[in-house]
Amino acid sequence: MPETVGDAAVAATHALANGSALLLENTRFLPGEEKNDDALSRQLAALGDLYVNDAFGSAHRAHSSTEGVARHLKPAVAGLLMQKELDYLGDALDKPKRPFVAILGGSKISGKIDVIEALLPKVDALLVGGAMACTFYRAMGLETGKSLVEPDRVDMAKALIEKAGSILILPHDATVAPSIDDAAQAHAVKKDQIPATEAMLDIGPDTAASYARAIASAKTVVWNGPMGVFEKPPLDAGTLAVAKAMAAATAKGVTTIVGGGDSAAAVAQAGLESKMSHVSTGGGASLEFLEGKVLPGVAILDERA
Repeated sequence: MPETVGDAAVAATHALANGSALLLENTRFLPGEEKNDDALSRQLAALGDLYVNDAFGSAHRAHSSTEGVARHLKPAVAGLLMQKELDYLGDALDKPKRPFVAILGGSKISGKIDVIEALLPKVDALLVGGAMACTFYRAMGLETGKSLVEPDRVDMAKALIEKAGSILILPHDATVAPSIDDAAQAHAVKKDQIPATEAMLDIGPDTAASYARAIASAKTVVWNGPMGVFEKPPLDAGTLAVAKAMAAATAKGVTTIVGGGDSAAAVAQAGLESKMSHVSTGGGASLEFLEGKVLPGVAILDERA
């Protein structure tokens, strides 16, 4: 129905026959939703007799439909998908089967700094890919060419390298090209041989093989972030290699968890979703969970993992 809250919406819920379902309009259209407005939360609570939150992808947001409503509508419980997310991610952090390997990719170290800090004391190896590796390279004094580097994070990267020791593993080689539009010219070089006129756009083949071996030797693997520009072949080779290695590991009993967002999109693109133990439905939520942050939409629930 076109309404989300109000008399017509409440009347529609009362008119439902047993076994029926009612789809209301998107809560994002409501002005107070993202402000976690208490009056709106009470209106949402008037729609039912209990609250089930199955939206893990929104659990890191304290909105009226994720946190506010659960303050006024009891019992407030986790749905089956929410429970599955919490079980897999929670077990990976609290009681992983070892060796425990984490793989982090993406473009910026700034977006992953908290999760790196949180995972370092927990994992046996943390494998880095994507353009974020270039900020670490710069911290090591290596040439990064036209690669994406965060100059204001170089000191932070240097400190992480010193703190992590052998646990933090950077790509041994890189796939480079003059630009993303020149992907046909992509070629592999050692990490200390990146040309000044080119950019790292994927991990290299030696690194892909090395990371695949690390995955094969693990008992628990958590992956968040692509290894390169996976949307543009052949710059998807590193990401695809990780996805295939995780699929093979899953078949041998390794617990493999893909942390939503671009990683989940890459696994879906490769047709390997069903070959993973768990693919998270929440990019931001899974990242914050791995960082050890409290998710408002989970903390408010009466029954959860």
